[in-house]
Amino acid sequence: MYLSRVKVDLNGLSREALFEIMGGGAYAAHQLLWRLFPEYQGSRPFLFRQEMEEPENGGTPRGLPLFYVLSDREPAPPPGLLEAQCKPFTPVLEAGEQLAFRLRANPTVAKSVAGKRGKRADVLMAAKYPFEAGKERTSQACIEAMDEAAREWLSERAESCGFRLPVKPEVGGYRQHALPKGEGRPIRFSSVDYEGLLEVTDPGRLTETLAHGVGRAKAFGCGLIMLRRP
Repeated sequence: MYLSRVKVDLNGLSREALFEIMGGGAYAAHQLLWRLFPEYQGSRPFLFRQEMEEPENGGTPRGLPLFYVLSDREPAPPPGLLEAQCKPFTPVLEAGEQLAFRLRANPTVAKSVAGKRGKRADVLMAAKYPFEAGKERTSQACIEAMDEAAREWLSERAESCGFRLPVKPEVGGYRQHALPKGEGRPIRFSSVDYEGLLEVTDPGRLTETLAHGVGRAKAFGCGLIMLRRP
């Protein structure tokens, strides 16, 4: 695997495309990052996470997009469009080791409907639904219920992903996205950011999880777990 830190060259991107990506246009970002693999044809070989470019020397943030990309092959950034700092990613993990993590995920569950095809349900919206529209849905109780639902979603998947959560992670950045899809109905999904501490329980399984991501909407910037030693 390869982990890359990717910046956009402003001279190679139109203002319209830049503004769309800066506004959270996950489909535009996905299409742009495909340009890192010009000779490849097949299923998507990468996961990504979009951030904001850090200021240099403690200066003012520029507000430009910055991407972390984990791929199964080395990227080839097109000159004049993308700049990539790339290194091989071969994690050495040990059972019992605790690591700081960040994850942007799409927390959904499958809901069966009698006589119909099952649908995906947003677990945070489901937690919000019992609260009456208006002030109740902006109340602290509602916010806490949504955050707890997000934590439970990740905790329920932790074991199968090769880790456990020794403490409750921080949850924030909940956002609903609607991406245009030609003349049809837009693609809708939600995302939420997790940050906290995980403990490795199965190094091999966690390595597979890093490669394949967690949850759905991986084509739109979800699923990539970022790890560091605290």
